[in-house]
Amino acid sequence: MEKIPTEIFAAEGDVYRPILSPDGSQIVYRQNADGKSYLTVRSLTGGKSFRKQMPEDTDLNWYRWAGKGQVLFSVSSLKHYHGQRVYLGNEFRQIEMYLINTNNQSSRFIGLEKGAPDGDNILHLDRDGRFVLLETRESIYKYPSVYKIDLATNEAEQVVQDQRKIWDWFSDNEGVVRMGLSYRANSTLVFYRQTADQPFKRIDKVKDKDIVDNDQETLFDAFSIIAGSNEGYVLSNENTGRFGLYKFNLLTREIGEKVFGHDKNDVTRFSLSNDGTKLEAAYYTDSRDRIHWFDDYFARRQNILDRSLPGQEVWISSATRDKSKMIIYSTSPQDPGSYYLYEPAAKKMDRFAGVNDRIDPALMAKTTYEIYSARDGTNIPAYVTLPKGFKAEKLPLIILPHGGPYGVRDTMDFNMEVQFLANRGYAVLQPNFRGSGSYGESFYKLGEGQMGRAMQDDLDDGMDWLVKRGIVDPKRVCIVGSSYGGYAALWGVTRNPERYRCAASFAGVTDFEKQLRFDRQFFKSRYSKKWREIVKGEEDFDLDDVSPVRMVDQLKRPVLLVHGKKDSRVPYSQFTLYKEKLENRGAKAVFVTYEEEGHGLKDFDNRKDWLDQLEKFLTEHNPA
Repeated sequence: MEKIPTEIFAAEGDVYRPILSPDGSQIVYRQNADGKSYLTVRSLTGGKSFRKQMPEDTDLNWYRWAGKGQVLFSVSSLKHYHGQRVYLGNEFRQIEMYLINTNNQSSRFIGLEKGAPDGDNILHLDRDGRFVLLETRESIYKYPSVYKIDLATNEAEQVVQDQRKIWDWFSDNEGVVRMGLSYRANSTLVFYRQTADQPFKRIDKVKDKDIVDNDQETLFDAFSIIAGSNEGYVLSNENTGRFGLYKFNLLTREIGEKVFGHDKNDVTRFSLSNDGTKLEAAYYTDSRDRIHWFDDYFARRQNILDRSLPGQEVWISSATRDKSKMIIYSTSPQDPGSYYLYEPAAKKMDRFAGVNDRIDPALMAKTTYEIYSARDGTNIPAYVTLPKGFKAEKLPLIILPHGGPYGVRDTMDFNMEVQFLANRGYAVLQPNFRGSGSYGESFYKLGEGQMGRAMQDDLDDGMDWLVKRGIVDPKRVCIVGSSYGGYAALWGVTRNPERYRCAASFAGVTDFEKQLRFDRQFFKSRYSKKWREIVKGEEDFDLDDVSPVRMVDQLKRPVLLVHGKKDSRVPYSQFTLYKEKLENRGAKAVFVTYEEEGHGLKDFDNRKDWLDQLEKFLTEHNPA
């Protein structure tokens, strides 16, 4: 099998996630160059194209059109409080929002000048780009208010003040704030109004006891309220334990007709028409990401596109308001992906960019979706990729757990690291361990309180499954991962050195107590406690018992520890704490810091270096 150079895997195209403007005159997309992130606006009508660099030391979270000629985007950065704060630590994640004017190519801050860290929680965006409704706090010590922000002037008008310990507000499709949820010690209070000139009244109290007494907890997510009515749509796991799409009466709190669901997997989200009055699509993931169209026109186009690009996942990723132009994205486990501009009336589709055109799909390995049984009988879905040109016997194995971990999962998408490792002769296992997203409430709850325990067992059991089938050599196994996956790699070699020869961690969590102090600022009041319970489990369980930094004396295997110094999700201190402990012990470890990177790698040289470092490390400790 031909060994493909690391620079080919590390390469990246000039276009990432392009979005059409509502009128179809422009496209906005992300670019990475020289270690920096840019948003580029390209004209489709012969006008000038330009790009805007993201603010220094930030990670780009999202971007979207705000009417004609305006692009909103959100960035996050790691900040430090002056002095240690009890229980919260001295680090926090600052989120800010900006607006690009595509006519004069300017950009400026949008939001409260002296607001709290959560600066991009948009409840409603005016379809003509005149204003946004922003849920934010005036300071970290206050509850959220709702402000109407004029996008032309950034003038802020408070339309709903903070009240009654309400942490979540919801608006209808015309921008009227209609509902608020207040999380108390043992209950959730629901406040509601029908019109903007009415006061909010408490209409429901959901007691935690009601939840405890039931085997299944009925949860609601992704509310959508239709203006001028009490009707809307909601994702709920009532009856089946899997999230489906239902009609919902906000006033009576009654779930109505089930509009769409899947017999094995959660519906993860849904979208509405441009005016917010009709369902457009529902999304779910089984072996791969899928879409169910309610819009007949898009459904017909999807059928045509699927036939035109066989063997590919094909997505209508954005469209103009009149549906005359669409951006199409196609991909597969072997193909990083292509972007097309599609004009249905003209029956014309032109490819205008690739995610990484240096990759030859014909040389990539095949990925299969499989299910194995964990030691307690739980079915664990997983992706298995075997190296091309090798016999499926006694192969060296890399277990590659995903990040998150809760509510997140791996999919059938192209994965650069998977294909790189397969090209080097490794079998790769990507387990969707218990707690992973889209498999329903029961599977999710199996992961509660099981980080470092049953969730880790699922990785070990995946290895045993492949060994039993004769595919993998049990003496040649390592774990590699990023974020939570980095933690799982480090904990795997700490907990079970008899199984694993080495571990490589990118941006991995090493100290859970410290990470939870950092994390609790990004979860609403009700979920601050619940997040800790999901992670920690029983009251008498000590998180230090599953934290690599606290159990460093048990480590007997070599580790590769890599981190971006400007990481705003898993702070760099997680790296330095563990590094110091390892150095004091004289442990066999390689340390790599990327000075200008965050929770990912923007720079080509750094992406290449990560693969080079990984290959060198694995060649020494688990050669293929």
